[in-house]
Amino acid sequence: MALILAATAFTLTLSPSLIPRSGLLQGAVGGISFALVYAICAGLIALWVWLDLPTAKNPRLHWIPFALAAIILTYGLASATGWQNAVRKAVGMEPVESARPLIIAATGLVVAALLLFFGRVFRRAAVLVANRLAVLLPPRVAITLGTIFVAWLFWSIGNGVLVHSALRFMDASYAQVDALIPADEGRPSDPRKSGSVASLASWQSLGAAGRDRVNAAPDSATIGKITGTPAIEPLRVYVGLNSAKDPAARADLALAELIRIGAFDRKLLVIATPTGTGWIDPASVAPLEFLWGGDVASVSVQYSYLPSWLSLLVEPEYGHETARAVFSRIYDHWRQLPKHSRPRLYLHGLSLGSLNSDISLDFFNVLGDPPQGAFWVGPPFASRSWPQFTKDRDIGTPAWSPRFRDGSLVRFTTQADTTADATAPWGPMRMIYLQYPSDAIAFFEPASFYRAPAWMANPRGPDVSPALRWVPVVTFVQLLTDMMTATTTNPGHGHVYAARDY
Repeated sequence: MALILAATAFTLTLSPSLIPRSGLLQGAVGGISFALVYAICAGLIALWVWLDLPTAKNPRLHWIPFALAAIILTYGLASATGWQNAVRKAVGMEPVESARPLIIAATGLVVAALLLFFGRVFRRAAVLVANRLAVLLPPRVAITLGTIFVAWLFWSIGNGVLVHSALRFMDASYAQVDALIPADEGRPSDPRKSGSVASLASWQSLGAAGRDRVNAAPDSATIGKITGTPAIEPLRVYVGLNSAKDPAARADLALAELIRIGAFDRKLLVIATPTGTGWIDPASVAPLEFLWGGDVASVSVQYSYLPSWLSLLVEPEYGHETARAVFSRIYDHWRQLPKHSRPRLYLHGLSLGSLNSDISLDFFNVLGDPPQGAFWVGPPFASRSWPQFTKDRDIGTPAWSPRFRDGSLVRFTTQADTTADATAPWGPMRMIYLQYPSDAIAFFEPASFYRAPAWMANPRGPDVSPALRWVPVVTFVQLLTDMMTATTTNPGHGHVYAARDY
């Protein structure tokens, strides 16, 4: 039975999910699912035997599970191309002639074999420890304690040695990339720009993303040429991870830099929280800079140089602490200014920047004098406010495009602008979430291991394949993989947010 269910799990992982996959990745996902389901079944069988419950054995029928498993696997590999093209069609990608079933099979075999090998090692180690303990303890107690001890030992080795070593290596690699300054990347001469001679932050300390952010700012001539009206140059403040010693010091530096260049004299001030690498999507703040004739200031403070998913695993609290410190310093200064002359204050973030920006905003502390709004894009599933707003959505609205009460505070939008669907005008504070239905970083749910996510119900999002089906365990593995590959789609799908949708 374990073999049949494991083969079924492998086949089902080839069925449509949110993001297209290569044959190599598809095989790896299938192998993981095969081993995981096989291990679960083997564990349940072992528990059954441990409880001394009756079992049926017929050696002459042992070939049947192998035959059924082979049939199921063959069906899955034969269907893989059609299933992959169903996903590719949903996210606007060209179909493929073949999903590479041989590569899928070979990769799946290797991955499953390795995982099952480690499973056998775990089992033998647990039995060895249990046999030692059985001298002093009852057999069942010895087995239980032996299994717990070996599980702790494996976790300590895996997490404490292997994972930490890999993370340290990646941390050092990304730090070198962040510090690299190309020969053609000159230091700005404008004293109002971060990293200039007059700036409180050195050019080197801004990091790669910060230097790109500063250099990419449009000038007044460019804005005026496009808008056809006189314009001024927008102000962009960036404080790098190495610009000050800790989050509090970097927040103080950001505020001092804003004051130095006169940012609080502009009409708009945007606190743009970057992604894990320190990146700010150029398409996010730039439209404001053009629409307002350059009369905009924005500020970003780096908290990591790792990719968002890695930063979330390694140092999530660092991003939280930085975002809170930055908002607190700037908001405290802003609210002391005359209301008739101070800039409108907005928050913005993409991906992990959205999560940290959300965490920085304590509603109870700003009720008396709130900022004008927030624009959060691709909010990760672990965000603070977004899951609650989605859960408490109006009855009859889908989870991928919810409506929250009358829409006076919070509105959601997708590839199609639905912000005008609210039943009430905006209140003093505006919050907008931009999300794509196919974005696994937003719509992954740990509970998909045992229950179907709400966004799978009909009607589905426009870029989610109607052939996607929920399967216990399997869907969890699929969505987990989709999170890792969510940035491999064309713009406008997955976690790749198109400029037109801003």
